[in-house]
Amino acid sequence: MGEQRVERRLSAVLVADVAGYSRLMGSNEVGTLRALKTLRREIVDPALSTHGGRVVKLTGDGILIEFTSAVDAVAYAVEVQRAMARRNAGTPPDRRIDYRVGVNIGDVIVDGDDIYGDGVNVAARLQALAEPGGVWISGTVHEHVRDKLPFAFADKGEQTVKNIARPVRVHALDADAVAAIGGTEPSLATPGSARPRYLRRVWPALAGTAATLLLAAGLWTVFRPAPPPQGPALVPGLSIVVLPFANLSGDPAQDYFADVITDELTTHLSRIRGSFVIARSTAFTYKGKAVGVKEVGRELGVRYVLEGSAQQSGDHVRVNAQLISAETGAHLWADQFDTGRADLLTMEDEIVTRLARSLEIETNAIEASRVARARPGNLDAEDLAMRCQAGFASSTPESTEREAAYTLCERALQLDGRNVVALNTLGWRYIQGVGTGLSADPKADIQRGADLVARALALEPDSYWAHHVKAQLLLVQKRPDEALVEAKRSRALNPSFIDAYADECFAYWGLGQPEKTIEVADTALRLSPRDRLLFIFYWAKALAYSMLNESTEAIDMDRRVLAIAPQFSPALRDLAAHLALDGQLQEARAALQRYLSLQQVRVRTIAQAEAFLSGSSADNPHRAWLQRYLEGLRKAGLPEQ
Repeated sequence: MGEQRVERRLSAVLVADVAGYSRLMGSNEVGTLRALKTLRREIVDPALSTHGGRVVKLTGDGILIEFTSAVDAVAYAVEVQRAMARRNAGTPPDRRIDYRVGVNIGDVIVDGDDIYGDGVNVAARLQALAEPGGVWISGTVHEHVRDKLPFAFADKGEQTVKNIARPVRVHALDADAVAAIGGTEPSLATPGSARPRYLRRVWPALAGTAATLLLAAGLWTVFRPAPPPQGPALVPGLSIVVLPFANLSGDPAQDYFADVITDELTTHLSRIRGSFVIARSTAFTYKGKAVGVKEVGRELGVRYVLEGSAQQSGDHVRVNAQLISAETGAHLWADQFDTGRADLLTMEDEIVTRLARSLEIETNAIEASRVARARPGNLDAEDLAMRCQAGFASSTPESTEREAAYTLCERALQLDGRNVVALNTLGWRYIQGVGTGLSADPKADIQRGADLVARALALEPDSYWAHHVKAQLLLVQKRPDEALVEAKRSRALNPSFIDAYADECFAYWGLGQPEKTIEVADTALRLSPRDRLLFIFYWAKALAYSMLNESTEAIDMDRRVLAIAPQFSPALRDLAAHLALDGQLQEARAALQRYLSLQQVRVRTIAQAEAFLSGSSADNPHRAWLQRYLEGLRKAGLPEQ
């Protein structure tokens, strides 16, 4: 037999490890391990989604990452080191966690998911030479990046390194040089922060060219998020997605019941300390599709998949659930639950408890507090409210299905005025109309929404949905500081509730903190990359970039919104203003005409726009932004009166 062929490829290789790891472990082993997991979750992994790196392996204090581009590898290294420097500010030296990073480009040997060879060895040697907080790269890497990245690497000359026959030319950024890059500008290294300055210059041109080509081909889905070829980095610990439970009743009208089971399990699991649960909005994109568990795990970066079925017959409910390893496809746990409808909440708690136990989570460490919801006083009303909520979640803002769903909530309240689900959903209906400028009577709708959410919170003080609706109410009342408190409360009650992230985005924007708006929006996009609210987070980013006077970025985000929700009128109005401010007057006027052609639009003059967008005080942080925005609308052709 012939000798087996060795697979090789050219790769950019990044090696990083923790400086003083043994000392840190010796002084506080548990705390160090916990801190490293947090850093990987909040800094190391999120930046990978931006630059397309693939984690080859973790080695306790170290990490090996493969990139297809030297530019991406170096940009990633700098972003991570900058984020680490900010995180370490004020931390005593003996408790700091600092990475040393080496980057090389070279030929590697491929063995399954692992890589070997001099390409890897040189990166490891550079990492060992680097100072804590610094980035050392080979001369070959420097040749690839010197005209593409604005980083001033110091030439360290040729270095003799262990087990490498020839000296290696080395270029370095020390910790001070890394920290000085871009001044205090936000970095992508922390979850959801803004792009580095060099990407802000390059991206608009690339995006414009790509968008033109793709739109010419009719591929409007360019703006929909797609998982990278390798999938996101695997989240450590209890990372899980609850796939939509199947409805086995034979009646499509009972789909809502299986969906509610899925929702409740997602909520419960997200409350387990240390868990990472994919938001239901992304999980539901797999509904009705035949996909493999391993494929789902790779796409979402989770270790476990929970799937099952629900069947309702009269007052009897049967739920089957099984936990599967996304890495191996092995079935880890399965169970069946039979109960009456009145005991539904107890059954859901039991599923979560058994699941946590099967994953060997220590009982004393579990703080999976039950959703504090009173037992329904009227099952018919509860059934209507559940249908209403399911219809609302599966529809778009402009769809007729959403209005039909609201009618179900109104019927539920006629039967049971204490139904919290119906109170919250109807409260949100009135408030969101005011927030988007579609309400015919904002004052009356604010009062209706306030009354409904007040009733809901009186009945159920720990309802994450009610705190979300209260945050929305406070936002339309121009009280962003109070709205931020409610948004954080909602997210604390249900960490995978993506709507609370949207509340935080607009609260920070209302407080004049656009950088925080972008950070929270990008965190939400990482948590739920296929979310029904995707366009809302792009809209929040558009407004944030607008406040930062970055019209090109704002236009990019506006177009992403409209690619997903073409009739979303606020984004059309914003696009007209941002295009005009960017000097693209013909396109701005066309966008404004599209906006004014929508029947429900109620902001049709400069005076109306100023009244709608003004803050609640003379010293509000939007004053300069608002005047610039209104000037953009004037240039686009919006009349004064």
